[in-house]
Amino acid sequence: MAGRLQDRIAIVTGAAGGIGAATAARLAADGATVVMADIDKSRVSQEAAKVPGAVPMAIDLTSEADVQAMVESIAAQFGRIDILHNNAAIQSEAQRQQDLDVVNLDTAAWDMAMSVNVRGAMLMCKYAIPHMIASGGGSIIHSASGFGVAGEATLTAYGASKAALIQLNRMVATQYGRQNIRSNCVVIGFVLTEMAIESTPDIVKDILASHHLTPELGRPEDVANVVAFLASDESRFITGAAIPVDGGFTAHQASYADFQKLFAQMGSGKL
Repeated sequence: MAGRLQDRIAIVTGAAGGIGAATAARLAADGATVVMADIDKSRVSQEAAKVPGAVPMAIDLTSEADVQAMVESIAAQFGRIDILHNNAAIQSEAQRQQDLDVVNLDTAAWDMAMSVNVRGAMLMCKYAIPHMIASGGGSIIHSASGFGVAGEATLTAYGASKAALIQLNRMVATQYGRQNIRSNCVVIGFVLTEMAIESTPDIVKDILASHHLTPELGRPEDVANVVAFLASDESRFITGAAIPVDGGFTAHQASYADFQKLFAQMGSGKL
């Protein structure tokens, strides 16, 4: 039985691990041929070997020439591009150590976040959309973040870049919708990727868990499932949307966790 993405060509950036790798595997399971792109050539090749039919490609999203060459190569090899998942983002430890509050923010960290997270996504759209239009349309899904919809004490550049990505999403949806191009964002909360598991102290995980409305924290596959839905015709009437995939983290008032503790102490949910 053919999958819902049978014969479609998909590109996933930032596919060397975490959400990108999980999404590539899910799209392939639904029948798509997936190009897994990442700046880390060795790691993305290892991940692609786990995904049936996947093709690894190295890409530096800060280079317009690299982006254009990769997209043109994919279009020439496969004859079409149907799905683009703009998932890549700069999140290295070195970047995080410099991406602080505004006063202490390293300007180079700001520039890097904007270059990879927003400009890179824009360039992928710029060169992929004409091929999508030529083959009848396509679906673009961007990996945004809860940092892009609410303020935080740190990660200023990351948050601002993700807010910009949400707006880029609306621009693409508006400009090319009548040419059968859909564009949507998944606004991702804290997800237990390998990096998050290794680098996040348990006390921080506990704080985050207390603000979730679901019993468990999210996993990369939870995001991949939503991306696959948005890539398919099942979501044909959804475009320009920013869909939270965060276990309800952004669905409640900021005082939620504190009130839960208070109610537990009181033995009542009545104020």
